[in-house]
Amino acid sequence: MHIIGNGVDIIKNSRIKNSLKIKGFLNRIFTEKEILQGKKLKNKINFYAKRFAAKEAFVKAIGTGFRSNIKFIDIEIKNYKNGKPYISLSKKLNNFLQKKFKIQKYKVFLSLSDEKDYSIAFVIIDKKI
Repeated sequence: MHIIGNGVDIIKNSRIKNSLKIKGFLNRIFTEKEILQGKKLKNKINFYAKRFAAKEAFVKAIGTGFRSNIKFIDIEIKNYKNGKPYISLSKKLNNFLQKKFKIQKYKVFLSLSDEKDYSIAFVIIDKKI
């Protein structure tokens, strides 16, 4: 394993609960697919909180934060059929990573967890050789 970045983020779920009341928040932070998936769920708050934390952890892992024209919607959190979460990047962000780290291939590992009050995400970016 050749780790080129790691990041972690924790968020209080009530912060997302309050943010969901703000007009435009959902569309600024989450992709259309994430929003559609979230609307179908009973526990929307934890769903969105984990994804928010994952996006924050990812930009920490690449060392930029949300600068260099990186937006929340450039990062989409999806799930495999078995439920395991993974990160899907926009073409723009993929190209940015390849240029920044001078790599062609990489793998992003994502772990999400939540409980009543908090959600947490951990990201590792590994250079494929």
